[in-house]
Amino acid sequence: MSHPSPDPLHAALLQQAVAHHRAGRFAAAQGLYRQLLARDPDNADIRHNLGAALAQQGKLSEAVPHLLAALEKRPDQPRYWNVASQVLRAMGDREGLEALYRKMVALQPDSAAAHFNLGNVLKELGRLNEAEAEWGAALKHKPDFAQAHNNLGNLAKLRGDLAAAATHYRAATKASPDLAQAHFNFGNVLEQTGKLSEAEASYRRVLSLEPDHPDAGRYLGGVLCELGRTGTALEIFMAHAHRRYDAGPSSGPAPAHKVRHDSEQRAWLKDESLDIEKLRIEGGERLAGAAVNPKSDAPAIMAAWKTGAPQLVVIDDLLTAPALEAMRRYCLGSTIWRQSFPDGYVGALPEHGFAAPLLAQIGEELASVYPAIFAGHPLLQLWAFKYDSDLKGIKLHADFAAVNVNFWITPDDANLDPEHGGLVVWDKAAPLEWDFKKYNNDEPAMRDFLRTSGAQAITVPYRANRAVVFDSDLFHETDVIRFRQGYENRRINVTMLYGWRMSKRTAGG
Repeated sequence: MSHPSPDPLHAALLQQAVAHHRAGRFAAAQGLYRQLLARDPDNADIRHNLGAALAQQGKLSEAVPHLLAALEKRPDQPRYWNVASQVLRAMGDREGLEALYRKMVALQPDSAAAHFNLGNVLKELGRLNEAEAEWGAALKHKPDFAQAHNNLGNLAKLRGDLAAAATHYRAATKASPDLAQAHFNFGNVLEQTGKLSEAEASYRRVLSLEPDHPDAGRYLGGVLCELGRTGTALEIFMAHAHRRYDAGPSSGPAPAHKVRHDSEQRAWLKDESLDIEKLRIEGGERLAGAAVNPKSDAPAIMAAWKTGAPQLVVIDDLLTAPALEAMRRYCLGSTIWRQSFPDGYVGALPEHGFAAPLLAQIGEELASVYPAIFAGHPLLQLWAFKYDSDLKGIKLHADFAAVNVNFWITPDDANLDPEHGGLVVWDKAAPLEWDFKKYNNDEPAMRDFLRTSGAQAITVPYRANRAVVFDSDLFHETDVIRFRQGYENRRINVTMLYGWRMSKRTAGG
């Protein structure tokens, strides 16, 4: 729309308004824009500028009518659409955004961006079928629209159609080779469909594009574990932990038992100013000699495993003396205890820094010393828990693996009840039709199953350097804990999971 040339006063006011606006004096600019609108109420630029100045003062709801009025007069101005959408987004007004983008689609039916933006809003509103249609329309007008392919891949994955998801992710990465999130999503689907080498390549591509990606490192580590490359996997996990924690990001207020643990660790390290949020690794190097004791009774242990019903063996003196001492030093001195659990224990996962080379050595040597137990089962996951002397341990559950190794490293004299403090394993396995959520979290259902199936409990008392190796399908829980007070007396267990449940992936696994 054209306007007559402004008179000198109008020109002067406009010049002053724009100068105030550019200098960040939004209130002053707003006042002048209002004066200008009184003289020229149909001027779209001034109407838009007034809306922008109001928005920049935080007066979002007051800004919207002006921004939309400017759009009505000049829908050909991209910056009008951008500012209006940003303000509606900041207000959380998804319905307003939907109306805005529908208007854009009506005015520009061939615009891939308009359809794409409308699809995004519809997805946020939970209207997935409509969102899918809009993203499809975006691709009709721009077949190589990488973000639209990525979004359709996400939707297909959500629906369980991994083949369709892979097709869209592949198209997205081809259209935009530098789109890190598309490579990451493609890696997820490749991993879930067992194409592990391709998944590895996708995750490595993500890290080459975005070294600080929040998840690619730990997913790559998981794939490498499944490929049997444990040492490389733990190197990747450790690098991920350094990227994530070296700067010491705040994790927010910690529960009382975590605060107590951290205070005890600072005192033990003789560094009261230590920032627990930063990653500090104490030891954990590979040993020149053996880490796992080459047991003379290994054949008898493996025979007991093969014939056992349930499958459960106890291995005492699991680690060599140097390995046990090194594990204690690593777990006591490293600031890797990132997870807090309501019952009072803290946990460390590989992505937190529980990924020392010594752990890879132990994992490899277990398979070497006891091949009949571990042959063909890669080390998929590992973690450690450290317990509060006054609180409880892990509740009843089963795990997603084929073989569970649970060993303890705290000295025996810390345990005030030598007949307990270890593990209770039930002689009944989780039903195969149960998914991960049920056999790992639904305690009432698990208790009911154990009761009605006549399950019997096997109590394995705590002993330092004792390992309990059992079928991960068996329900198990921490026995009653009563340990001495003091940091070095905290009960520490290490868990290693080998192979998939029933040699294949299951829900949650």
